[in-house]
Amino acid sequence: MDRAQSEEILDELKKTYPTANCELEYGSEFELLVSVILSAQCTDKRVNKVTEELFKVANTPQQFADMPQEVLEKYIFSCGFYRNKAKSIIAASRDIVNKFGGKVPDTFEKLTELSGVGRKTANVMIAEAFKGQAIAVDTHVFRVSNRIGLAHADTPEQCEMQLRELLNPSRYTESHHLLIFHGRYCCHSMKPACNECPITRECEFYKKTV
Repeated sequence: MDRAQSEEILDELKKTYPTANCELEYGSEFELLVSVILSAQCTDKRVNKVTEELFKVANTPQQFADMPQEVLEKYIFSCGFYRNKAKSIIAASRDIVNKFGGKVPDTFEKLTELSGVGRKTANVMIAEAFKGQAIAVDTHVFRVSNRIGLAHADTPEQCEMQLRELLNPSRYTESHHLLIFHGRYCCHSMKPACNECPITRECEFYKKTV
């Protein structure tokens, strides 16, 4: 697939999901960071429900840095993997306080210096909090990209690199949102709704199954 073909795919997805954007609810860059960490293998709706109560108790790096892990675990239990997520949130908060003066860093390199923050989380922050161009590869982006043929990757990082090579850099963030929406609302993991899909003509997965 070349860039022109990828542009056609994105244009079709844009028609289908004209309001595709981040569905996490947050009031600050730090709140977004916490929400993104919680969103791993969890729905945005669940995260929003949890953070609605959590952010009433704490919503700054210092407050989370001081919070006992077992207390945070109780608030985020329903998000799954709550022990690891609590550990990551507290560790990242302490790094923000101790290394960055309590302010969430605004570059990819510095974001990934935070404990518990990987490429996906850092890319979401660049794209959403700081309005840059970045492709965060979550489970939806990874699955949909490989199915369509935008990527042929074995890992999320490989997928990110292939998408960065193929796609128009000015559409990185838009692509991220469109692929997420398509995975969330049409190209499901178990039973993709191919009969409702606007891009079956370009999709490698569909061509193999018809």
